[in-house]
Amino acid sequence: MAAAQRIESVVTSVSWIPSEAIRGLSRVPMDIGLGHYDVAPPEQVDDDVLDQLQADDRLRAANRLAAWIETDGDGITAAGYCGRAVIGSTTGRIGRASITFPGVGYPVLQHDPVIDGSTARFVQSVGCRTGAPFPHRIDRPPYLRVTAPTTWTTLALEIDADGTSRHEVVGAAAFPRHWIYDANGDLAAKNGFTDWADWVKTHEHERSPWHGVERPIVVAAAEPAIERTLSGRVMSMNPDIRTVEDGDTLTVQGESGDELYLVLDGIFSVEVDGEAVAEIGPGAIVGERAVLEGGTRTSTVSAITPARVAAVAVDELTIDPDDLAEVAAGHRREDG
Repeated sequence: MAAAQRIESVVTSVSWIPSEAIRGLSRVPMDIGLGHYDVAPPEQVDDDVLDQLQADDRLRAANRLAAWIETDGDGITAAGYCGRAVIGSTTGRIGRASITFPGVGYPVLQHDPVIDGSTARFVQSVGCRTGAPFPHRIDRPPYLRVTAPTTWTTLALEIDADGTSRHEVVGAAAFPRHWIYDANGDLAAKNGFTDWADWVKTHEHERSPWHGVERPIVVAAAEPAIERTLSGRVMSMNPDIRTVEDGDTLTVQGESGDELYLVLDGIFSVEVDGEAVAEIGPGAIVGERAVLEGGTRTSTVSAITPARVAAVAVDELTIDPDDLAEVAAGHRREDG
């Protein structure tokens, strides 16, 4: 009989609030310092990084689904969890004074491991609400709540007896932004669309996994690091923030174009010569090839969910053409 072997793997979500995530009058409390937005999380996370993000007040919650299996050469003999929840705080400032409200974390939900042949599946939900009062209207009696809505993510992890593993985002709250990190700790995916208005109105604790209610979400693959770097530069150029309705086109192949776009929210389909070649989500740069290649759009980009983009006119761009060329090199999807 082969010696017992222990195999571990992990998937992590980090939930945080980007500066562009809240719109309209709802921004006022954040903009005057009663709350705060978050600096984007890093490209990689581990337990130490999560602890530092929590100490620096840079996350709202993290779902660290870590699990293990034991094998004896014939199959899986045991399985269990070894992850945790990391709950952040909300710090408000008025003048020189500040007050911090620790987040209210909910019990971590862990489904019993399911062993099917040589694979074990684990599912874990982590959620919380801010500890600060948050009066808001809801869509059913009593139509007003003082406690904040609930945010959460539910992750799944499958570990095989051969040491390989896979992850899945089972569901999540509509707000805020959720970044997903793979078994190596690398940023792998994001929720494709955040909906502040829906979250405030309907994401009560009674409509969460703690009451047997899950909410599937659209997930987009993480964009290359160069695009994340350029996204900050685009936002520093005072871009025009636009809403794009489901089904609307952002660019049309063959037409002229004099704007560069940054996807803030939503999922877009990319078509070349009438064939879908990719789907892109938050953080993606769109239109750089027209900037570099004579002003003609090389693809048709259409929204397949409600979306928002930041637009910058070509003559206002302050981005190094070499950086745009690096982005463009990764976007030549029609070449293979």
